Amino acid sequence: MEQLEFFKIPNPCRGVCESNYRGYCKGCLRSREERLLWLRMSDTQKRYVLNLCRLRRIKLTQMSQQSRSQDEATVKTAWQQNDFDFN
Repeated sequence: MEQLEFFKIPNPCRGVCESNYRGYCKGCLRSREERLLWLRMSDTQKRYVLNLCRLRRIKLTQMSQQSRSQDEATVKTAWQQNDFDFN
C-alpha cells in the first residue's frame, strides 16, 4: 500500500539539460529513462529516483574531493569508469 502524499513531488530538473554519453543529465543526474518516464511514475517511484539522484550527487562530490589529491589523468579515468564523464 502506498503512502498518501499531500504535496506533489516536484520535477528535479535544474534547467541544465546536458547529458553524457551514458545518458545521465548533468543538472539533475537522472538517466534517460528516468527523465522520459517521470510524468508517468508513481510518487513512490519518484521518491526512489530522487534518492538515486542524491546518491549520484554524493558520489560526484566525493570524486571531486578526491581529485584534489590525485593527478588529473587518474581522476578522468575514474569518472569515465563511473559513467559520469561530463568533460
